[in-house]
Amino acid sequence: MHKTTSITLITLAWLSGAMPAQAASTVDLGVSGRITPSACEAGLSNGGLYDLGKIASRDLNADQTTPLPIHRLQLTISCEALTLVALEPGDNRLGSGYGGDQPYKFGLGLTHTNQKLGYMTLRVLAIVADGRDMQPIAKTGEATWAPTAILSHHTLTAFHAGSSAPTPIQRLDADVEITPTLAPANTLPLETQVPIDGFMTLTMTYL
Repeated sequence: MHKTTSITLITLAWLSGAMPAQAASTVDLGVSGRITPSACEAGLSNGGLYDLGKIASRDLNADQTTPLPIHRLQLTISCEALTLVALEPGDNRLGSGYGGDQPYKFGLGLTHTNQKLGYMTLRVLAIVADGRDMQPIAKTGEATWAPTAILSHHTLTAFHAGSSAPTPIQRLDADVEITPTLAPANTLPLETQVPIDGFMTLTMTYL
């Protein structure tokens, strides 16, 4: 269940591989969902913006990637009551990550000639919720939760205090560490200005 809605509707339909001799006279449709008793709000410092400014093309490595300065933004999550919540990262520049699409890479956009500009990785650190230190955990689909600080657009990320399962939170503060990396200069059209255009979304999901 996502922050943007309080009710999740699921419709179920079953298809068979072969048509029966006579069509069934009934069909089932299921609707399920949950209404959460409390709502949460999330925010990032500086409006979620990391401005790298202007980078001189001569400062880029010619035939290998160039790491850019690491930066941290402050993440806050505030709920009306103790709530089980997770973060679902989304890459709005999916497919533009240099070096191949990896679950932990978030793209920095494409040049005007469709070269991949680079990628950024994200980690969540220094997590404190309701006066307690927390650790990040993540999972994909129905897998079990496992420790990791790396945000991925393939996983959900939640927080726990001394257990292997998510801990309900009411107020959480953490750092999101951003590590951008540019593609080798010899793969980019650098005769004109090239905008860096990384863009991702953190969606809150109620567990």
